[in-house]
Formats: sequence, structure tokens, C-alpha cells
Amino acid sequence: MHLPTAAPSHQQFPQSSTSPRKKNTQTFNMKFAIAFAAILALALAAPVDEKDAQVLKYDNDVAADGYSFQYDTSNGIKAQEKAELKSFGDDVSALVVRGSFSYTAADGQVYTVNYVADENGFQPEAAHLPQA
Repeated sequence: MHLPTAAPSHQQFPQSSTSPRKKNTQTFNMKFAIAFAAILALALAAPVDEKDAQVLKYDNDVAADGYSFQYDTSNGIKAQEKAELKSFGDDVSALVVRGSFSYTAADGQVYTVNYVADENGFQPEAAHLPQA
């Protein structure tokens, strides 16, 4: 049986080098990946069409002495509200409502309004509303 002999230790094998064509392909692939990532980022940051908004969360509870609800939508709108029946004397009672809502404006700023509606009327509070 004849086995091949090992190459002498002084013999050198050619170094593998990257051909210019392979380098061009790698450069193209890298540029394509960067361009694709940039386009994807722009697409994800694009404003959502309001008519396509979906309800992501919805809870609702109605009782004889009040109600509560909460919802979140895919376009960033959030709202919650709770109402309780309050007695104002012998035959006078009304709902006292507390809640909040928030939305993202066209400038990207999130605006939140907290409110109470009771015997003193509707009383909103928010950083962007004028103060009396």
C-alpha cells in the first residue's frame, strides 16, 4: 500500500486572497444591508394612517352605580374613565366622572389630559392647556 507523502515543511501553500470580484460583492452586500435598514427605519417611523388604527386593548364594566372603561389603539390613543354615582341630597344624585386620555400629535409630542366631571362641571388638567 502506497500512502501519499506529506509536503515538505519548507514548501509553502499559496495564501488565500480575496479576489477583487469577491470584495466588490461584499461591499455591495454591506451597502445593500445599510440601505435596507435605513428604508425599514423610515417605514416604521412613518405616521400611521388614522383610518387604519386598531383597538389593542378594551375593557368595559357597567354597573348600576357607575361604570369604567379603558382602551388603547395602535395609533397611540389611550383613554380611561371611571364614573361613580354620588348623592347630593334627598332625591338628587349624579355621576362623578374621573378619567384621562392621551394622544400623539403630528409633531410627535404625546399630550395627556386628566379630567373630573362633577357638580362643578368639566375640569380638565394638562401641561399644554392654559392655566387660570
